[in-house]
Amino acid sequence: MDGKLKISVGAIVLLAASTLSAAANEKVTFGTNWLAQAEHGGYYQAAVDGTYAACGLDVTIMQGGPQVSGRPLLLAGKIDFYMGGNMLQAFDAVQQEIPLRVVAASFQKEPQVIMAHPGQGLDKWEDLKNADQYIIADEGAQSFFQWMVTEFGFDPAKRVPYTFNPAPFIANPKSIQQGYVTSEPHAVAKEGGFQPNLFLLADYGFDTYATTIETMQATIDKRPEVVQCFVDGSAKGWYNYLYGDNAAANAAIKKDNPDISDEQIAFSIEQMKKFGIVDSGDTEKLGIGAMTDARIQSFYDKMVKAKVVPAGVDITKSYTLAFVNKGVGIELKK
Repeated sequence: MDGKLKISVGAIVLLAASTLSAAANEKVTFGTNWLAQAEHGGYYQAAVDGTYAACGLDVTIMQGGPQVSGRPLLLAGKIDFYMGGNMLQAFDAVQQEIPLRVVAASFQKEPQVIMAHPGQGLDKWEDLKNADQYIIADEGAQSFFQWMVTEFGFDPAKRVPYTFNPAPFIANPKSIQQGYVTSEPHAVAKEGGFQPNLFLLADYGFDTYATTIETMQATIDKRPEVVQCFVDGSAKGWYNYLYGDNAAANAAIKKDNPDISDEQIAFSIEQMKKFGIVDSGDTEKLGIGAMTDARIQSFYDKMVKAKVVPAGVDITKSYTLAFVNKGVGIELKK
């Protein structure tokens, strides 16, 4: 089945010690927001190694892509969970009075980086605004770039559109460019023959959660055990993917996305570990998927200051902490 990974559940073991467990073999669909890749590895891991099945879920992963719009399917009740980008989408849902909730944050840090050429006077974060050109996509220009302008004095007049082709950046040593720490640096190294300087926005204050798990309030109300199983299973999946045997998960990723290479997958995993994308900060005590009120409030306040979102949004309606911060899976970290 193109675009989907179907996990058949055999014998379902319902843990006697668990106070919440889904009905055996309950079918749920999780929509990702892009083509299958290592950045989705924890979900594929939990699907292929039986972690979701252990608490009663038969999970279908429906991969996204350039022609797939997953969030409308969530709103229409066609899928059960969706992979959000960062908290801005959840804030927007509140403004539109859509009863959507973030129930876990698989990424503690958004993987967004700014890249610069080494040895060009662009070796420190505070130097980057002096670049001749900022190559930033339209979506970034309306979100994190506004924060860069407000907080650090970047010049909006220097911004040019990023078309997801690294050639202009490679050709202009005085330029900087956005990218994902798990992706674009690899392409630049291969095509440009140099290792770019990397500045992870999260490490300079862009403190959104990312690769969130979204669901509708109705699912939380009517099927809380399903939500808990999926959140817990995803956390365990991420631990096993990052620190255990991930060969079967990578095979499933490559089945869904045959164009991805082993080299790219290995690079992405290495970068996720190196930069603490999935497992850092609060996850060390609270477990993967962790979220806090203070962190979400901090990000919202920054976005209000940058005029990305309006003041007065009741952001408590954008998420719930009911299913996270329980330390699930920490013992799997090796």
